[in-house]
Amino acid sequence: MRNVYMTPELTAIYEQTVEFVKKEVTPHGDAWEEAGRVPREVLRKMGSLGMFSLRVPEEHGGLGLGMIASAVFAEALGSSTFGGFDVTVLVHTDMSAPHLLNSGTPEQLERWLPGMLAGETITSIGVSEPDAGSDVAGMRTQAVPDGDGWRINGTKTYITNGVYGDLTIVAARTDPSNRYGITMFLVPAGTPGFTVAKKLSKHGWLCSDTAELVFDDVWVSNDQVLGTAHRGFYETMRNFQNERMVLIAMGAGAAQAALDLTLAHTQSRPAFGGHLYDLGAIRQRLAMNQAKLDAVRAAMYHAAWLGDTVMGPGADNTKEMSGVKAYGAEVINEIMYDCVQFHGGMGYIRESPVERMSRDARILPIGGGATEVMLEEIAKRSVIDATPQR
Repeated sequence: MRNVYMTPELTAIYEQTVEFVKKEVTPHGDAWEEAGRVPREVLRKMGSLGMFSLRVPEEHGGLGLGMIASAVFAEALGSSTFGGFDVTVLVHTDMSAPHLLNSGTPEQLERWLPGMLAGETITSIGVSEPDAGSDVAGMRTQAVPDGDGWRINGTKTYITNGVYGDLTIVAARTDPSNRYGITMFLVPAGTPGFTVAKKLSKHGWLCSDTAELVFDDVWVSNDQVLGTAHRGFYETMRNFQNERMVLIAMGAGAAQAALDLTLAHTQSRPAFGGHLYDLGAIRQRLAMNQAKLDAVRAAMYHAAWLGDTVMGPGADNTKEMSGVKAYGAEVINEIMYDCVQFHGGMGYIRESPVERMSRDARILPIGGGATEVMLEEIAKRSVIDATPQR
């Protein structure tokens, strides 16, 4: 881990996280893949070690760090080689919890935050729907006023941590006259009418649980509104750059692990009177992949730094981070493809880590904002005023 943004504190976070996943995750990941979930005791242990408090303000018991800390943490998690574990943690720490931290009332923080930090209350974010993924404003789930609360009806899908989690932050349309009139709600598991319709079977990320959720006349009180009514679309957008960043960071950590495994394999695998690594085509392809990965990593930390330092916390670094998400997801998948290729037949066998990591990486150009959406975000911010000057 070498980059100009690292401090002794961030270096310690990276090293401690890598050591944790090496001892507590990687040896057990295959069993978790079979079970389709990460054991709660592992998440509690992470909570007890302070791993869920990096971005939490000091006044609420956290370290009060910024986007760079999330990037460091996510990249270190990626070294586990089990993307399902990585995303289970990051949906909790960096995709759900920020909404409570950004918009929660003192009472909501007091009720929910201690359990979230301890790993006792695992969270999910309920935005995606069967007909509305990257198009957040197209969601159909609705909430209407009902007494001193709201009545929610609709369906959410592809919700990580939705099966075994404890609290879902649900986005619902509350102003039918406004395409962006959406409100966020805190909905605990077990609320009447809130059910897991189906646990979804996935191509990768097998040890993360993914749900289709149904809200059938779910009543929530006004004190479960998160943030300002009808402003949830903008509150959701506020955290999107962080979501995109941690997905690429965990992917970068996994891609580095895959390259390291492939280097070791090619340097020890006898072939053609020497070893695979002696072949220039293989050696140079691996070198190019490392160069691309280093470039993605550098761009990612730069975009995080823009958000933390130059622009201020929560500022708009959408163009830079969208570029990292679009390019980084493609590079990580290219790397995984080559790592499978250079492992030969073993790279296609389920017991091979690179086979698993190649499946896990395929979601990166889709989840957290599809590549095509990211490119449109860049294009909208790249328009040059071509009006002739007089």
